Amino acid sequence: MTELLGDVLRRTSRTFYLSLAILPRTLREPVGLAYLLARATDTVADTRLLPRVERLGHLHTLRAAYSGAPADVAAVGRACAPLQSLEAERELLTRVAEALARVDRLPADDRAAVRGVLSTITDGQVFDLERFPGEDAGTLAALDTLAELDRYTYLVAGCVGEFWTAIHLAHRRRLAGWDGAAMSASGARFGKALQLTNVLRDVPADLRHGRCYLPARELTPLGLVPRDLLDPAATPRARPLLERLLRVALGHYDEAWRYTLAIPRAEWRMRLACAWPLLIGFATLAAVAESPDPLAATRPIRISRRAVRRILARSSVAVWSNSALRSEAERLSSPLRRFRAERTV
Repeated sequence: MTELLGDVLRRTSRTFYLSLAILPRTLREPVGLAYLLARATDTVADTRLLPRVERLGHLHTLRAAYSGAPADVAAVGRACAPLQSLEAERELLTRVAEALARVDRLPADDRAAVRGVLSTITDGQVFDLERFPGEDAGTLAALDTLAELDRYTYLVAGCVGEFWTAIHLAHRRRLAGWDGAAMSASGARFGKALQLTNVLRDVPADLRHGRCYLPARELTPLGLVPRDLLDPAATPRARPLLERLLRVALGHYDEAWRYTLAIPRAEWRMRLACAWPLLIGFATLAAVAESPDPLAATRPIRISRRAVRRILARSSVAVWSNSALRSEAERLSSPLRRFRAERTV
């Protein structure tokens, strides 16, 4: 099991593995298992070589298994694992039963928390497959409203912030002074911040795969329909919507930073595990904002590994000081300053 939460997890998510590895030891197993099993459902949902109806069936099988009901997860692995291009994802899909057996041995509260977050995440992946019926630009479909986008970011990531909060409250006595409900709500916005960053970063790739997460009703006042975004000549007209969503993301990041800075300094491992994805997210969001036309970018928008290493090193020194962490966040998000000034709460 150590290898499953070590090598397999590291190979399936380098960024999340950083946060998991720095966590206190008692938290690594429930958090790591939740991530791996969520990654398994995400891999199944993205197995485009399988017909959509089959992927939905496999997701329902996994959702049943995650809830504790009898389900043939080995059949999911047999159907999906051979179709993966990455060896780590093939291995993960063949070891779902092993991970679930370990979930069953968790303490009751941890087990319930892991099962709960997996149920919500899988609901989000089912929603995604049902909402977007095609696989390419020829079958492009779009979310309808900002509320629908907000719901999507909650289902696939905001619920993780709630889970993260609950699992830490259960294990870390230094958090006893926290208002659980308030911090859970802040944790949900933490997850939404990161997911909305992914949405804004990945617009061009998602459009090519038949998915438009920019709400159709918000494009209409700009004289656009989702299909127009496939034309690079039209994407500059969508810039006001992009900037509006950048401001929404910044609002979530502000709440996520309040969450992170409320973590006691003695819980430095938790502080780093939260600060790292936020700082990387800020840098990524800034890269989106600085791109001449991020909605038509021909290459993925991402920050370099060197930049990530620098973030890790600087924040590891700054972790003991709220003001130092704030300075790191301000440095990385400086290209977003004008959006922050324009943002209305």
